[in-house]
This record gives sequence, C-alpha cells and structure tokens, in this order.
Amino acid sequence: MALSDPIADYLTIIRNGLHAKFKYVDIPASNIKRQITRILLSQGYIKRYIVIDDDKQGIIRIWLKYDNSGKPVINTIKRVSTPGRREYVNSRNLPRVKNNLGIAIITTPNGVMTSREALRHNVGGEVLCYVW
Repeated sequence: MALSDPIADYLTIIRNGLHAKFKYVDIPASNIKRQITRILLSQGYIKRYIVIDDDKQGIIRIWLKYDNSGKPVINTIKRVSTPGRREYVNSRNLPRVKNNLGIAIITTPNGVMTSREALRHNVGGEVLCYVW
C-alpha cells in the first residue's frame, strides 16, 4: 500500500487512538516521525515512547496521555503542510497556536522543532502540524 502522506497518517493514528481511548498506538517509524514524537514527549503531550526494531523500518510505540477525568491531553492535532500544498514561514512569521497554549511543529534547516525553539534560533521552515 503506497502512502501519499506518512505524517498525516501518523497524526491520524494518534488522533484515532485518543478517540478510542487506547493505552498505546503503534506507528511505522521514520526519522521525522521519531523527531515529532520526541517533541510531543518533551512538551508533555504523550507519556512515553519506544522504537521497536522489526528488521524493516521499525515501529514507534507511543503511550497516549489522558488527564484525571479520562480526557485526552491532546485536544486537536492538525496537519498544516501537505504534499500538495506546502506551508513555509520565515522567522518573523512563526505561527502562534491558541495564543501559545499549543505548539506548532516546524521542520527547519536545524532540524524539527517547535515554533518557540525556531524563534530562539531565528530560523523558519515548513509548518508540519499544530497540537493543542
């Protein structure tokens, strides 16, 4: 099965897992997905993750995070830039998500980072997704 947008599939698997109240989800691994997952962990949106080696591309197992009442910590996870319509921003026009209550994940020449980190490094790039 050919995947046209692996990052959108990654976000959809997380979104569907949260709606179904799964404890964890398994996602086919890639370097950019590992970096996005690392950011989600550092920002407190997921509990933890591991990378499982299966002699192919690997699998990322992500433990989803819920609050005390059982609601998901991630309310919305939205793809911004798609293969058919890329969204680029420079360092002066970095997005603010929900008045800085959420994060924008951006791929820059210095790697994948949040918009706040990109502002500190004074770089722009392609906006991958919004999370809040």
